[in-house]
Amino acid sequence: MDGTELSFGTAILLQISIGSVANVFLLLFYASVISASPKPSSSDLILAHLALANTIVLLTYGIPEALSAWGWRNFLDAVGCKILIYFYRVARGLAICSTCLLSVFQAVTISPGTSRWAGAKAKLPQRIVPFCALSWPLNMLIEVSNLIYMTGPQNSSSLQLILDLKYCSTMSASEASALAVAIALALRDLFFVGLMSLASGYMVLVLYGHHRQVRHIHRTGCSSGAVPEVTAAKRVIALVSLYILLYGRQAVTLSVLMNMKGTSPLLMNSHMVLGFTFSVVCPFLMIMSDRRMRTFWRRGSPGSEADPS
Repeated sequence: MDGTELSFGTAILLQISIGSVANVFLLLFYASVISASPKPSSSDLILAHLALANTIVLLTYGIPEALSAWGWRNFLDAVGCKILIYFYRVARGLAICSTCLLSVFQAVTISPGTSRWAGAKAKLPQRIVPFCALSWPLNMLIEVSNLIYMTGPQNSSSLQLILDLKYCSTMSASEASALAVAIALALRDLFFVGLMSLASGYMVLVLYGHHRQVRHIHRTGCSSGAVPEVTAAKRVIALVSLYILLYGRQAVTLSVLMNMKGTSPLLMNSHMVLGFTFSVVCPFLMIMSDRRMRTFWRRGSPGSEADPS
């Protein structure tokens, strides 16, 4: 193992360790808050679901990548590859759905009470649990191709080889089937990314109007406290912006890798390391923006303080 592979292996291992601990902590924190509340907050349910998805992503994709970066290759057979990559892809889809749901929910929450969203604002909290539950079979169905075409390490000269992950390989019976799967996955991702982008854009407009209103209040000499919904909206906008930037980076890099005539270990390793960034950074954004965390660290328990969002 050379110095470059050692560096990437260390970076991946650190990401998995830090990200897994942060996501498990966040999952347990929100689980405690939800169990202690007679009427759980909708945003807490979504964030717990997102933390669970991030944890699965880091464990199912991060551990094999770390082992591969440290020189292990044939540690999974065909069945192991199918199961591991399948659950990774499902968890990745769950993370997209949860982030999109969080942005839409927050956009509806901060919308003016007199707007057309008034009816949705009352009904949406009742739809959170069904949507989270529905996202599981939806993504499991979309990602079923991984159970068919994923296999163990193969000879890179195979004509059917599409993508070589060193420890697993993706095979395809034909170019048409590979194109159909790619289009289905792209449509799912683009739909949710587009929806969360629209929701975030709407929140930016609402926050801009709120900023002008607060500035006017300050000019008249009236006091104005921080609005919890505004703080939560800013948190969600930061989270969605991070996801969209990383998704764009991933799409561009993957396109370059698939159209390269040769192989670039440096580009491939960088792609893998950056692929964990959202799952690692996401829990820290949640922890730093949730004011209940300060109460938790002081008292040692989540407490019963209401969620600001």
